[in-house]
Amino acid sequence: MIPEKYNKYFNRYYGKQWINARLPSKPQVWLMGPYEQSIKKDTKITRTIACEIKAHLESDSWVWPNQTIYFFSDMHADADAFIASLVASGGVKKTGSKDKQFKLTAEGKKARFILGGDYFDKGPSTLRLLDVIKLLIDKGGDVVILAGNHDTRTLIGIRSLSRRHISTEHFFVRMGFKPISLFKEIYERYLKGKKGKKYKAPGIKKCRKKLFPSKNWVKKFPDIARQQVSQIALQKDMKRTIEKIDNFEQWYTDENMSLKQIYSAVKKWKELFLYPKGKYYWFFKHLQLASKEGSFFFVHAGVDDLSAKMIRNHGIKKLNKQFRKKLKSELFDLYYGPLGNMIRTKYRNCDRHFTKKGALMMYNSGINTIVHGHRNLYYGQRIMLRKGLFNFECDTSLDINTRKKEGIVHGPGASVTIIHPNKIILGISSDYPYIKVFEPELTLKLCELYKER
Repeated sequence: MIPEKYNKYFNRYYGKQWINARLPSKPQVWLMGPYEQSIKKDTKITRTIACEIKAHLESDSWVWPNQTIYFFSDMHADADAFIASLVASGGVKKTGSKDKQFKLTAEGKKARFILGGDYFDKGPSTLRLLDVIKLLIDKGGDVVILAGNHDTRTLIGIRSLSRRHISTEHFFVRMGFKPISLFKEIYERYLKGKKGKKYKAPGIKKCRKKLFPSKNWVKKFPDIARQQVSQIALQKDMKRTIEKIDNFEQWYTDENMSLKQIYSAVKKWKELFLYPKGKYYWFFKHLQLASKEGSFFFVHAGVDDLSAKMIRNHGIKKLNKQFRKKLKSELFDLYYGPLGNMIRTKYRNCDRHFTKKGALMMYNSGINTIVHGHRNLYYGQRIMLRKGLFNFECDTSLDINTRKKEGIVHGPGASVTIIHPNKIILGISSDYPYIKVFEPELTLKLCELYKER
């Protein structure tokens, strides 16, 4: 039972009539979720979930943010899902059907909106989503834009075209079919017909030479990559890249795009995103790798032992500085190194390892909780105890195309994780019938009664 003093945090949706997603109105203690997906633990840890949670909540390591945090992640080019998620947060009031028709609430003006990455690809419109994010900033929102693997991979892929080197010349084709929707969107909005005359592409042969890796890439790349990449990861990456080289042109042909149109769209993308006068130049200028609020660490995917050591030794500010530097000039090192792992890891064998030693370094850095996306879920947010470290996993399969692909039948997506300064965390999702509530004292009481199934 949730105490009445917390009622003020629930069902605060302003302008709900202007969104299509269903939103939960009643609260439920997080551990009481009927789905197994509500909370999990690292299988290598022998203690029960209740014991793990109890041990952490009784420690003195929890430092809560000074302001309310709204965390959103993995919008994947779906502006409608993001707008619905903003309404779900209570930090924004929708005032009409148009994208620009919203305003910050009193709570939203005091809060921080942390966006957890993956704005590009999959969904209906990357550019429209970025327009809504810019509107949120322009309306006075305190917005932090974290990098996702899709966003970073797109920038690296396009930058690699003008910095041809055996270590990076495969990055553009490595993106595969995922950015098709973005390049098609750019072509149709800016280049179709006479509008694209100045972006005329060279012949097919030259386009292919510009976009594809050289013929000797397959032989030479492994020798360079072995210095940075494990054998398992290298084999997996090589296999995927070769498949994408073989299928690249067919994927775009299936979407009624030619290689010349792709080349032209890439040129326009550079103008929009990399030139100071470009409409979306602000996006990569604001992009950062991670953020820390109290003892909460926000990142797209996660950490490994080496990145945990970097955080402990140098802090988040220097980490972000290194990320921006590598994003401009050290593409190979960024993508395959520990910083790249922070936006790509799913804690698989092929990923860089995260051990108890890494978890201890995070604690020594004043971090006891990681809040992230990247691992898509189907029943709202999940708590994961990884090497004893709290992880709030917040990728709830928001965008419409992912939902169709995964067979999610609960309607349009909406999701936000809210961290309040007065020690309460809410997980709100259109795919779970209740607002998940995590509150230390309440959770501790439940842990006393909780038994492992």
